[in-house]
Amino acid sequence: MDFSGTWKVYSEDNLEDFLKVVGAPEKIVKMRKDVKPVIVIEQKGKDFTYTMKTPFFSRVNSFTVGKESEISFMDGRKLKCTVREEGGKLICETDRFTSVREVQGDEMIETTTAGSVTFISRSKRV
Repeated sequence: MDFSGTWKVYSEDNLEDFLKVVGAPEKIVKMRKDVKPVIVIEQKGKDFTYTMKTPFFSRVNSFTVGKESEISFMDGRKLKCTVREEGGKLICETDRFTSVREVQGDEMIETTTAGSVTFISRSKRV
């Protein structure tokens, strides 16, 4: 599955609840709830660079499928995870959440679960 490209988020369900469950500071919750980020993904085989851009910040994470990586959360906290590929989906599990990212046609859907909260982000390729 090819995730490469620029993606514009158009829909986010349960963002505020998700950010609160993972312990994001209130200023991040307030700032992020009204912003739809642009995501740029560069994929070269199993190597990925993922950039999230908003008017307030940009965050870049790099990882290789199957190898442990350190990723930065939007408030700067660092987490370790190993991204794996299953059936064309990228799955990242940390001690705080599990994220499943997949491409369906011209849409990318990310479903992230933390505790009892599930956050769903939908993007279109631009």
